[in-house]
Order: sequence, then C-alpha cells, then structure tokens
Amino acid sequence: MKPVTYVNSLFEDFPEGAQNPVTQKSQLPKKRSNLRDVAKAAGVSVATVSRVLNEPGVVKPDTREKVQAAIADLKFVPSAAARAINSGRTRFVGALIPTLDNAIFARFLAALERELSAHQLSLVVATTDSDPDIETQKAKELVDIGAEGLIVTGAAHNTGLKDLIEQTMLPTIITSYFDRANPLPTIGYDNAAAAQIALEHLADLGHSEIAVVHGPVHNNDRTRARLAGLNASDCSVELATHETDISLEGGSVVGKQIAALPHKPDAILCLSDVVALGVLFGLQASGVKVPEDVSLVGIDDLPSSAVSVPPLTTVHLPVSTMGERAAAALARWISDQEIPRAEMLEATLVQRQSARRKT
Repeated sequence: MKPVTYVNSLFEDFPEGAQNPVTQKSQLPKKRSNLRDVAKAAGVSVATVSRVLNEPGVVKPDTREKVQAAIADLKFVPSAAARAINSGRTRFVGALIPTLDNAIFARFLAALERELSAHQLSLVVATTDSDPDIETQKAKELVDIGAEGLIVTGAAHNTGLKDLIEQTMLPTIITSYFDRANPLPTIGYDNAAAAQIALEHLADLGHSEIAVVHGPVHNNDRTRARLAGLNASDCSVELATHETDISLEGGSVVGKQIAALPHKPDAILCLSDVVALGVLFGLQASGVKVPEDVSLVGIDDLPSSAVSVPPLTTVHLPVSTMGERAAAALARWISDQEIPRAEMLEATLVQRQSARRKT
C-alpha cells in the first residue's frame, strides 16, 4: 500500500477560492498587548508602567505621558489579576445583602458603588436570601477571590462568618443596624426607634387599635428590633401582629385578610414599605378605602411610596447616606487602617395622605 504523505497538505489541494491557512495566518488578530510591550514601546521599565497604572502620582509627568501614549497606541487593557500581583491590591470589596428584589437595597448599593468608585474601589455583590449559612459561604468566596473588605447587612450572623472575619482580620462594616457595643463598626439606623416614630404618629392621630404587618422574624434582626421597639413604646394602643413575606404579594394577602375581619383595626402599621404597598393593594381590591376606612403607615420611604394612591405616609430611612458613609469608612479602613466608629443615622417621619386623624 502506498504510504500517505502530508508534507504538502498545507499548500495543495485547496478548492478554488479557498484561503491557504499559512497565508491566512497573517490575517489573524494580533495577540493582546502586555505590560512588557508597553514598557518597550515607551522605553521604560515594566516597574515604571506598573507605577503609572497603580500610583500615577509618583511618576514624573513626562514619563507618565509616554507610558499613557504607549498604552493608547497598543490598546493595552490592564489585567486585574496582573495588577493584583504587581500591586498586592485587588481594589474591590464585597457586599452581602439579603436580596436584590427590594428597592431599598438597590438604592443602598447605588450609593455604595458610587462612593467606592470615588476611592478607586470596585464592588462585588452577593445575595444571601437571609440565610446565615449561605452568607458565610458567599463571604468565603469573596475572600478567596481577594476582597479587601466586606459590607454586611444586620448584626446577626453565624459563628462561621464571625470566625472568618476574625481569622482574616478583614475590614468589615455592618449596615442597616446601629449598635455601639458591637465588636464590628455599625453604620445604620435605630430600627426600634424607627418603628416607634411610626407608632407614635398613629397614636397622635387618635388610633388605638393597630394591626402590625411585618416580614419573617427568623434570621432578621432588623424586624425583631422594630417589633421590640413597638412593644417597648409608651403609647396606649392595642397591637395585633401579622407575619408575611416581604413582598407586594405577601402584603396583599394580609390586606385582604384584614379587610375580611368582622372588626377592623383603626390603622395598619407595616414594618416595610414593600409590605405596606401590598397591603394597600389588598385593601383596595376588597373595597376598603385608605385612609377613609383605615389609616396606613410604612417604614423605608421607597420612591414608589410617594406616588401610590394615596401617597404613603412612612418613616424615611437614609439608605443612600448609609451607603455613602459605609463606603467612605471602609475605604479609609482599607487604605489607612483607620477603624470606623459606630454611626447612627436619623430616621424621620414623612407625612402623606394614607393616614389621617380618627374621627
């Protein structure tokens, strides 16, 4: 049998019009430029290019301009991994939040990212579904990929997360909760006081029989703190509590249940605006008018609360300010080893048309 030879297979037997892979090679995209290519084009060392990328202020202006021109010429995009190796910095922090399906966390994250960016830090977000075990696992993953700091929600966490923070000595700030005695810095609001503000407003309007609608208390220290604040209040009122999911649907279900009661409360206090808006929809679907038949108050002050019908009376929580303060404090901790102090942000009443004086 005649042996098969492939010596000329790259040059022969191509269909008419087909391109030879050898001649086509020159048309392939060039390889991505690297740090050495930039250094060669600028006539400087690799270390100088690294300094221009990481600490441009320490490089002479004329040298910096040459390097930046070479970067533009070569369309060089720095590799995050390479930059981390050269500088010892990843320049990102992680935020652990219960869910993205809530406008209050969206506002917080927007402010957090904006302020971190001003400090040349990036943000990676992980959701926990309010599960401490998931939170610990996500925190480990963030540490594994090089997070320089963490933002966590609430003060209740399992021992796994506490041990991780202690072992790594990772700068970590607690948000949405204020507790001066916590070993970690807390930047947030007094949840008990926020609930009391809403309750006192309803009491001042003459309401004495109040239904309280709240989300799950399991694994949610913010809800527990708000309920504790209501129970510690001096207001002479009767409270009936209803637990539901923190969602429009959850609130709507409770709204319909309250509407079906033979003896309805004077007012309804919801411990989140999402639930309050759901309650509003449930009441309206059942023919109960707000505030004519029952007053309704929430806590959060979501943007949608100002445009509901009627607009929702609520307690404003300064979540955007909280995001900005947490980001700035964490950035200082990471760069200057300045451990933040606990900071309480003030909650304030926003009066709209969903609550009125009892007649």
